[in-house]
Amino acid sequence: MRYASITSRLADLGSGKWALHIRARQLKASGADIIELTIGEPDLPPDRALLDECQRAMNAGRYRYSNGRGEAAVVSAIAEKYRRRRADVTAKNVLCFPGTQTALFAVMLGLAEAGDGVLVGDPLYATYEGVIRAAGAHPVFVALKPDFGFHMQREDLERSVTPECRVLLLNTPHNPTGAVLTAAEIAAIGEVARRHDLWIVCDEVYEELVFSGTFVSPFDDPDLAERTIVVSSISKSHAAPGFRSGWAVGPAEFTRRLLPVSETMLFGQQPFIADMTAYALTHEIDTARRMRETYGRRARRIVDGLSHVPGVAVLPPEAGMFALIDVAGTGLSGDAFAWALLEEERVAVMPGASFGTQAKNFLRISLTVPDETIDEACRRIAALAERRTTRRERRA
Repeated sequence: MRYASITSRLADLGSGKWALHIRARQLKASGADIIELTIGEPDLPPDRALLDECQRAMNAGRYRYSNGRGEAAVVSAIAEKYRRRRADVTAKNVLCFPGTQTALFAVMLGLAEAGDGVLVGDPLYATYEGVIRAAGAHPVFVALKPDFGFHMQREDLERSVTPECRVLLLNTPHNPTGAVLTAAEIAAIGEVARRHDLWIVCDEVYEELVFSGTFVSPFDDPDLAERTIVVSSISKSHAAPGFRSGWAVGPAEFTRRLLPVSETMLFGQQPFIADMTAYALTHEIDTARRMRETYGRRARRIVDGLSHVPGVAVLPPEAGMFALIDVAGTGLSGDAFAWALLEEERVAVMPGASFGTQAKNFLRISLTVPDETIDEACRRIAALAERRTTRRERRA
């Protein structure tokens, strides 16, 4: 039987990147004592008020068909959220989706197609390449260099632009590095986008998890308004990933054109989840503050726990749910170290190579486990690093 070309384009971009995570889950299911630090799922529950609102809505019969753009209350709440950042935002600038991933998929379908290039930083979130290739486009990687804290540099972006490039996919705060672009960096990136007439799609799902400093977005710059689209959700900000409630916010002409694409994918968000999301965005909920404090503290524990370990260097994250550890000094790549860590020390982390070539010597460690688990994981990482570094020195 014959298949569409999309199945070939995405053949190697699915769960293969999560092979170590899958293996760890298998070992755990068989009774092994595994410390799992692979995925970024909040370890706090959603605020009780959100669950109560969701239940209230269901009991009130809010489980029927919706419309393509989104329920009026949640569209209004999203518009108000972004109107606080840019005064000209209205409901016409908003489209609702079941999660950031779906929003990004639809947005990319609306902006890129076969032959187009999409600029994206390397390292990158694991699904980005698949989203780009699903649209028929191809990724054009921009090196995010460790020497610059994995912050995108204007010169590297400019050097990467090719005539077929149509879109720049940004992620700030960044997964997996935790980098948060500054106002000066955003301005420089925006200048390149204007010069080359690029759309800017900005994944801002970690917006409320910045440990220090100020979150800045190209969306907030009036000079970039006509070319910038934000995708986000309540998955991280409100510890509600399973509810799959997200959105895209961009120019009114863009949302008008994308609406039929959205309606073809999924005609309307679930009303009871829309009501919960509207509540989340219009009430004071302290979940994000609690996560900021918790994840920032755990990141500092990792820095303290591994700062004196031979062959290991920690990159302190500026935001998010992860920390990157450079293990090149042990003589192993990130991939080899991660697999050895699972087999020898029963700690599961993500190899940096799952996120691109620039992170090949790194491990990504999730901060979404208790402090004492972080401490024990650091002890096991240190034990492996010391063995491998000693072995390397003996060979030398």
